[in-house]
Amino acid sequence: MERCELARLLGAEAAPATHAVHAGRTLIASADAKVFRAEFAGAVAGGGEVFLGNPAWSAAERAEFERLPLAPTENTRAALGLGWLMIPTGGSSGRLKFARHDSFTIAAAVKGFTQHFGLARVNALGLLPLFHVSGFMAWMRCAVTGGEFRAANWKRIEAGERPTLPACDDGWVLSLVPTQLERLLREPAAAEWLRGFRIVFLGGAPAWPELLDRAAEAHVPLSLSYGMTETAAMIAALRPEEFARGERSAGGVMPHARIVLSEDGVICASGRSVFRGYYPDWRHERKMFETADVGRFDAARRLHVLGRRDAVIISGGEKVQPFDVEAVLKSATGCACVAVIGVADREWGERVVAVYAADESFAVNLAREAAARALAPAQRPKDYVAIDTWPASEAGKLHRPQLRALAEQQLRAGAGRGAA
Repeated sequence: MERCELARLLGAEAAPATHAVHAGRTLIASADAKVFRAEFAGAVAGGGEVFLGNPAWSAAERAEFERLPLAPTENTRAALGLGWLMIPTGGSSGRLKFARHDSFTIAAAVKGFTQHFGLARVNALGLLPLFHVSGFMAWMRCAVTGGEFRAANWKRIEAGERPTLPACDDGWVLSLVPTQLERLLREPAAAEWLRGFRIVFLGGAPAWPELLDRAAEAHVPLSLSYGMTETAAMIAALRPEEFARGERSAGGVMPHARIVLSEDGVICASGRSVFRGYYPDWRHERKMFETADVGRFDAARRLHVLGRRDAVIISGGEKVQPFDVEAVLKSATGCACVAVIGVADREWGERVVAVYAADESFAVNLAREAAARALAPAQRPKDYVAIDTWPASEAGKLHRPQLRALAEQQLRAGAGRGAA
C-alpha cells in the first residue's frame, strides 16, 4: 500500500495542518485522540518524516527529540517511500528511540492480522495511547480495512462508564494490558461487558497464570500474542477458541511473519511488517531481526515466550528468569504491580529482589510462603521492597531501569532487608 493510499483511507483532505513541524519533520504528540488522528492524517498526506511522540514527554525528552540528527534526504529507500514513519520504542537505555515504519509495513501487519483471525473488517474500541504501537495499530487495522475505531478513556471504563457498541458482522475487538484486565475482572458487570467482544487482546506485559485462569472462568474471549514496535505489533497470536480450550501460549506465527529460534532460544523475526531500522539508521532487511526475548515452540508450533534475555539474574551461579518468579508472586497475592530484579551482592553475585507498588494490597507473608512452596532456593526473593511510584507506561510497559533505581534507593535506606 502506497503512502498516498493510506492518506486517502485516513481522510487526509479534512485534516488540519496544526501539527508541529521541525526541520522537515512532523511530530504528532497530541493527548487528544481526535486531534492526534487528524494531525497524523495530514502528515501522511504532506510527505516527509513523521514521528509519533508521547504527549507526556518531559522537557528533557523534547529537547532530546530536537537534537536528533536529520537523516539524509537522498537515501534510495526514503525515495521509494520507505521508513518515513517513526514509532517510539522502549529499550533498556531509557533514551528516545524510534523504529522506522511506513505504509507497506503497516499494510502487511494488517493483512496478516485479518487472515489470522478471519476478519474482513476490524472494529476496535481503543484504550491504549495512539503514540504506542499497540494503540496505533489498533487504529490502523480499522482504517485500512474500512472498519470503525472508537477511542475511549480507561479511567471512565474502570469507573463503570462502558459504551454499548453497535452490532456488526465482524464484531468488536479490544486491547488491554494485564493490570487493566485484572481490575475489570473484579467486577461481574465488567466481565460480562468483556464477553461481548469478539476478541480481547492481552499484551504489553507478561500475564500471570492466576489472571488467565480467572479470565477463562469468566469466559472472556482472550487472545495472548507476541509482538513489538519493531514488528508493527503482533506476529504470533493465540485465537480465543484456543484460549478457551486451555492453551496458554503466544499462539501460532501469523501469516505475514516468520519466527525462528537461535541455538540459545533467542526469538528472531522476519517478514514484511518488520521495521526498516532505528532512526536515523537503516537495517539490513535480509537479516533476521534478533529480539531481546527468549522462547520455545511446542509440538504444535505455538510460541512460548520465556522472558527477556537481558533480564536474567545470576544468583549463586543459578540463572533466574524474573518472569517465573513474578508469576508466582502475582498469583499468590493478587497484586498486578510486582516485579523482580537482580541487585549486586557480594555473596550471591546478584540478589533476587521483589519490588511492589506501595498502594497495592501486597501481602509479603503470602508471597514468602508461595515462594518457599513453588520456587527453587535461588529463585526466592531475598528482599521485598515497596515503592511509592510504579514506573509503568499507559500501555503497561514497565520501565525497569527506573524501577531498579527506585528499589536500590529504598534498599540503601534499609528497606526490605531480611524480608525473605
